[in-house]
Amino acid sequence: MASNITTSQTIGPFPHEAWRWGIDASSALVSSAPTVTISGVIRDGNGAPINDGWIEAWLPDAVAAESAQAIPGFRRIPSNDDGAFCIEVSLPTPATAGKPLLFATIFARGLVKHQFTAVFLEDDSGLAQSEILAQVPADRRATLIARKLGDAQYHWDIWMQTDKETVFFDYV
Repeated sequence: MASNITTSQTIGPFPHEAWRWGIDASSALVSSAPTVTISGVIRDGNGAPINDGWIEAWLPDAVAAESAQAIPGFRRIPSNDDGAFCIEVSLPTPATAGKPLLFATIFARGLVKHQFTAVFLEDDSGLAQSEILAQVPADRRATLIARKLGDAQYHWDIWMQTDKETVFFDYV
Protein backbone atom coordinates (compact mmCIF):
# COMPACT_ATOMS: atom_id res chain seq x y z
CA MET A 1 0.00 0.00 0.00
CA ALA A 2 1.42 3.41 -0.99
CA SER A 3 1.81 6.11 1.61
CA ASN A 4 0.19 9.52 1.22
CA ILE A 5 2.75 11.17 3.50
CA THR A 6 5.23 13.47 1.79
CA THR A 7 8.25 15.32 3.10
CA SER A 8 6.29 18.58 3.11
CA GLN A 9 3.86 17.20 5.69
CA THR A 10 6.27 17.00 8.62
CA ILE A 11 9.77 17.99 9.58
CA GLY A 12 9.98 14.79 11.59
CA PRO A 13 11.80 14.25 14.87
CA PHE A 14 15.36 14.58 13.55
CA PRO A 15 15.88 17.89 11.72
CA HIS A 16 18.51 19.10 14.19
CA GLU A 17 20.80 16.27 13.11
CA ALA A 18 19.73 15.90 9.49
CA TRP A 19 19.81 19.61 8.66
CA ARG A 20 23.06 20.41 10.51
CA TRP A 21 24.96 20.68 7.21
CA GLY A 22 22.86 23.73 6.25
CA ILE A 23 23.58 25.45 9.54
CA ASP A 24 27.29 24.73 9.22
CA ALA A 25 27.36 25.95 5.61
CA SER A 26 25.67 29.26 6.45
CA SER A 27 26.60 30.16 10.03
CA ALA A 28 29.80 32.16 9.47
CA LEU A 29 28.98 34.98 7.06
CA VAL A 30 31.68 35.99 4.58
CA SER A 31 30.44 39.02 2.66
CA SER A 32 31.87 41.88 0.65
CA ALA A 33 28.76 43.98 1.39
CA PRO A 34 27.53 45.71 4.55
CA THR A 35 25.45 43.41 6.76
CA VAL A 36 22.47 43.70 9.09
CA THR A 37 21.12 41.35 11.73
CA ILE A 38 17.46 40.38 11.95
CA SER A 39 16.41 38.75 15.22
CA GLY A 40 13.06 37.68 16.55
CA VAL A 41 10.94 34.88 18.00
CA ILE A 42 8.78 32.25 16.30
CA ARG A 43 5.45 32.02 18.17
CA ASP A 44 2.49 29.65 18.00
CA GLY A 45 -1.18 30.60 18.13
CA ASN A 46 -1.10 31.00 21.91
CA GLY A 47 1.91 33.29 21.78
CA ALA A 48 4.21 30.59 23.16
CA PRO A 49 7.70 30.43 21.66
CA ILE A 50 8.31 27.58 19.23
CA ASN A 51 11.59 26.08 20.40
CA ASP A 52 12.05 23.66 17.52
CA GLY A 53 11.26 25.83 14.53
CA TRP A 54 13.45 26.37 11.50
CA ILE A 55 13.95 29.23 9.09
CA GLU A 56 15.48 28.79 5.67
CA ALA A 57 16.30 32.18 4.24
CA TRP A 58 17.08 32.91 0.61
CA LEU A 59 18.74 36.20 -0.29
CA PRO A 60 18.87 36.33 -4.09
CA ASP A 61 20.39 39.82 -4.21
CA ALA A 62 23.19 38.84 -1.80
CA VAL A 63 24.64 36.00 -3.89
CA ALA A 64 27.35 38.11 -5.54
CA ALA A 65 28.47 39.65 -2.23
CA GLU A 66 28.63 36.19 -0.65
CA SER A 67 30.59 34.38 -3.35
CA ALA A 68 33.02 33.07 -0.70
CA GLN A 69 30.16 31.34 1.19
CA ALA A 70 29.61 27.60 0.83
CA ILE A 71 26.06 28.41 -0.34
CA PRO A 72 25.86 32.11 -1.26
CA GLY A 73 22.55 33.76 -0.38
CA PHE A 74 21.33 30.92 1.85
CA ARG A 75 20.80 30.61 5.62
CA ARG A 76 19.37 27.79 7.71
CA ILE A 77 18.64 28.82 11.28
CA PRO A 78 16.95 26.84 14.06
CA SER A 79 15.07 28.62 16.82
CA ASN A 80 16.57 28.23 20.28
CA ASP A 81 14.91 27.07 23.52
CA ASP A 82 13.15 30.46 23.79
CA GLY A 83 11.94 30.38 20.17
CA ALA A 84 14.50 33.04 19.24
CA PHE A 85 16.45 33.23 16.00
CA CYS A 86 19.07 35.54 14.54
CA ILE A 87 19.95 35.95 10.85
CA GLU A 88 22.93 37.94 9.60
CA VAL A 89 22.14 39.29 6.15
CA SER A 90 24.22 40.91 3.41
CA LEU A 91 22.69 44.10 2.09
CA PRO A 92 22.41 44.18 -1.69
CA THR A 93 24.55 46.81 -3.35
CA PRO A 94 22.96 48.83 -4.72
CA ALA A 95 19.81 48.30 -2.68
CA THR A 96 16.67 47.55 -4.67
CA ALA A 97 13.93 49.73 -3.19
CA GLY A 98 10.68 47.95 -2.43
CA LYS A 99 12.09 44.46 -2.81
CA PRO A 100 12.24 41.95 0.07
CA LEU A 101 15.61 41.64 1.74
CA LEU A 102 15.02 37.92 2.06
CA PHE A 103 12.49 35.20 1.38
CA ALA A 104 11.93 32.70 4.18
CA THR A 105 10.49 29.23 4.54
CA ILE A 106 9.26 28.36 8.03
CA PHE A 107 9.25 24.79 9.36
CA ALA A 108 7.93 23.77 12.79
CA ARG A 109 6.44 20.87 14.73
CA GLY A 110 2.78 20.39 14.07
CA LEU A 111 3.01 22.45 10.90
CA VAL A 112 1.55 20.19 8.24
CA LYS A 113 3.06 22.22 5.40
CA HIS A 114 5.97 24.64 5.61
CA GLN A 115 5.10 28.30 5.12
CA PHE A 116 6.61 30.91 2.80
CA THR A 117 7.05 34.58 3.64
CA ALA A 118 9.25 37.59 2.89
CA VAL A 119 11.00 40.22 4.99
CA PHE A 120 11.37 43.91 4.23
CA LEU A 121 13.36 46.45 6.23
CA GLU A 122 11.43 49.27 7.90
CA ASP A 123 13.74 51.95 6.52
CA ASP A 124 13.46 50.80 2.89
CA SER A 125 12.50 53.94 0.95
CA GLY A 126 10.54 51.90 -1.59
CA LEU A 127 8.01 50.16 0.69
CA ALA A 128 5.12 52.24 -0.64
CA GLN A 129 5.99 51.16 -4.21
CA SER A 130 6.61 47.47 -3.45
CA GLU A 131 4.76 45.19 -5.87
CA ILE A 132 4.70 42.41 -3.28
CA LEU A 133 3.44 44.55 -0.39
CA ALA A 134 0.77 46.03 -2.67
CA GLN A 135 -0.79 42.55 -2.85
CA VAL A 136 -1.09 42.34 0.94
CA PRO A 137 -3.95 44.08 2.79
CA ALA A 138 -2.61 47.32 4.31
CA ASP A 139 -3.42 46.23 7.88
CA ARG A 140 -1.32 43.04 7.46
CA ARG A 141 1.81 44.49 5.82
CA ALA A 142 3.54 45.20 9.14
CA THR A 143 3.92 41.43 9.67
CA LEU A 144 6.46 41.42 6.82
CA ILE A 145 8.50 44.40 7.98
CA ALA A 146 11.51 44.11 10.29
CA ARG A 147 11.62 47.08 12.69
CA LYS A 148 14.89 48.95 13.08
CA LEU A 149 16.34 48.68 16.60
CA GLY A 150 19.66 50.40 16.07
CA ASP A 151 22.62 50.52 13.78
CA ALA A 152 22.38 47.41 11.54
CA GLN A 153 19.94 45.71 13.98
CA TYR A 154 16.33 44.79 13.15
CA HIS A 155 13.55 42.88 14.91
CA TRP A 156 10.97 40.65 13.19
CA ASP A 157 8.74 38.13 14.96
CA ILE A 158 7.03 35.24 13.20
CA TRP A 159 3.51 34.44 14.40
CA MET A 160 2.07 31.18 13.09
CA GLN A 161 -1.56 32.03 14.01
CA THR A 162 -3.84 34.66 15.65
CA ASP A 163 -4.64 38.16 14.48
CA LYS A 164 -0.87 38.81 14.57
CA GLU A 165 -0.19 35.96 12.12
CA THR A 166 2.66 36.66 9.73
CA VAL A 167 1.54 36.92 6.12
CA PHE A 168 2.37 33.66 4.37
CA PHE A 169 2.32 33.28 0.59
CA ASP A 170 1.11 30.50 -1.67
CA TYR A 171 3.14 29.72 -4.77
CA VAL A 172 1.32 28.33 -7.74
